[in-house]
Order: sequence, then structure tokens, then C-alpha cells
Amino acid sequence: MSRAQISILAAVVFAIASPIAQAVFDIGLNASQFSQAGDATLRAAGYAFSIWSVIYGGLIAYAFYQAAPRQRSDQALKLLSWPAVAAISGTGLWIWASALNGRWASVLIIVASAFILTLALSRASPAAPEVSLRALMLAWWPLCLLAGWLTIASVLNILTVLTAERLIAAGSRSFAIGALVIALTVVLVVLRQPRLWPYGLPPAWGLVAVYAAEHDAKPQVASIALACAVVIAASAAWQGLVFKRRQVRGGL
Repeated sequence: MSRAQISILAAVVFAIASPIAQAVFDIGLNASQFSQAGDATLRAAGYAFSIWSVIYGGLIAYAFYQAAPRQRSDQALKLLSWPAVAAISGTGLWIWASALNGRWASVLIIVASAFILTLALSRASPAAPEVSLRALMLAWWPLCLLAGWLTIASVLNILTVLTAERLIAAGSRSFAIGALVIALTVVLVVLRQPRLWPYGLPPAWGLVAVYAAEHDAKPQVASIALACAVVIAASAAWQGLVFKRRQVRGGL
């Protein structure tokens, strides 16, 4: 195996082992405790984070798929390999930063991870016009799900830290709405590439969870979050249909 292939396997092991080790050995704060210090401005219902089971499953599939000897010559996978290592490792590093209550470190890690992987996917997609369905299902789409979740999680993380550090007023409606608009804009820009349509699913999921958590205390913010979720889900569905048509025509 190449160094990149080995690094991806190691990154996935680190990402999955980190939350397990933190919980088993009760090291520092868990993710929920870390978020509670500043979730008064915008928060998501706890069930939203169950998406990690899907993401981890996808990353395991990706790790084994890309490790196959025949994938060494796949140029598209090469374009994604090191950004994937950085982003996947970042999910593990975030666990330890939050456990140690490293608020700004957590922001740096999650934003950098989201940016690096999303940019790599956006650049690699037009550079690799022909990709097999297997590669899409076992490499591209798992990475899209990770990038999409890291994007919406970055928004929540930033607001959490700003609130915890008392740089913004707890429960600030203007900052909450502004963050939702920024998240919507970023996601829609990325979704302009049909192959990346799964990227929109985690943000839509997360924003529905924001609605569920905030609809009683902040009905206006919750309604905007739900509207953003609907727009993103519709855009992802449309781009998925566009992608399917192109696939049928042989123009991935």
C-alpha cells in the first residue's frame, strides 16, 4: 500500500477510537458537556449526532475500498487522499480538544477540516469526469457526508464558542440567523456540482434538529432553520436527479 492509503486507514481508526477512548476512560468533557457551555444561541437536538454512525460506517467502507491495490492508480482518489486524511484525523482531534475544553482549538480544527475536505471534493469533481458507481458509493459519497456534517457542525461550534467566551450575547437572535444564512449559502454553493449531492443531506438533517431544539424558545430562528433545511434538501434532491440523468447518459 502507498503511504496515503496507510494514512487513511490510520486516520479512520483514530477518528473512531477517539470518542470511544474518551468515554471509556472518562477523559475531560464529552461532546455534550462541551457544547452545553455555550449552546444558548443555537443548538441542535441530541438525536442529530446519531448521524455519526452513518458517517463512521461510510468511512470504514472508504478506508477498505481505497486500500485495495488496484486503487493506487486512481487519480481521483489520489486527489482526495491527503485532504481526507486531514479531515478524518480532524474529527478525532476535535474530540480531544473539546475534552480538554480547548474552545478555540475546537473551532480551528473543525473549520479547517470542513474547508480542506469540501474544497478537495469541489476541485476533484470536475478533474475526474468519469467515476464508477462503486467509487461514488464507497469513496465520494462517504466523504461528502463527512464534509457536509463538518460544515453545519462548524457553524454550531463557532456560535457555541463565541457564546461561551461571552463575545456575543447568549441567545442572540441576529447571530443565530446570520449563522444559518451563512450555512445555507455555503451548502448551496457546493451543491452546484451534481456529483456532490449527498453533501447536502447532513446539513439538512442538522437544521431540522435545530428546529426541533429551538421551536419553543426561539420560534423565529427555528422556522428559519427549518426553511433552510427544506431549501437544502430540495437542492440536494434536484442535483441528485441531475446526476442520475448524467449517469444514465454516461456523462458522470
